[in-house]
Amino acid sequence: MIQYFSVTLNWHLNDFKENTVKKIITNLNIMKKTLVIGASTNPKRYSYMATNLLSAYKHEVVALGNKAGSIGEHPIITHFPESQDIDTVTMYLNENLQKEYYDKIIDLKPIRVIFNPGTENQEFIELLKKEGIQALEACTLVLLRTNQF
Repeated sequence: MIQYFSVTLNWHLNDFKENTVKKIITNLNIMKKTLVIGASTNPKRYSYMATNLLSAYKHEVVALGNKAGSIGEHPIITHFPESQDIDTVTMYLNENLQKEYYDKIIDLKPIRVIFNPGTENQEFIELLKKEGIQALEACTLVLLRTNQF
């Protein structure tokens, strides 16, 4: 089925805008490459738990934090990644610390940005919506565990 879907998707790729195709893939619950912003090596942090759970659910993870380290097999990078075909960005930074990432996240053209509890940011949500990027105020852990990710 996946092979058939891939062939069909490639055949029709010229009929859709790239973002439309990304949205279709997202809605079909295909594994998504996720950027975790605010990653931490502290096992008590939700960013740590989310990175591990994303990996357990077979999602490709890029972890970005202010200190180098690792979460399981995932290195924590300290510089914003170059374009890496990111589908989802999940935020674990408070509103004030997010500002430096506005343009960088928009330039990645993700399908969506998830604002986990405590990271809600109306200003950034409005900017994302203007760019056609879905903004969710939700919990990554809950979305994964309820098969809504």
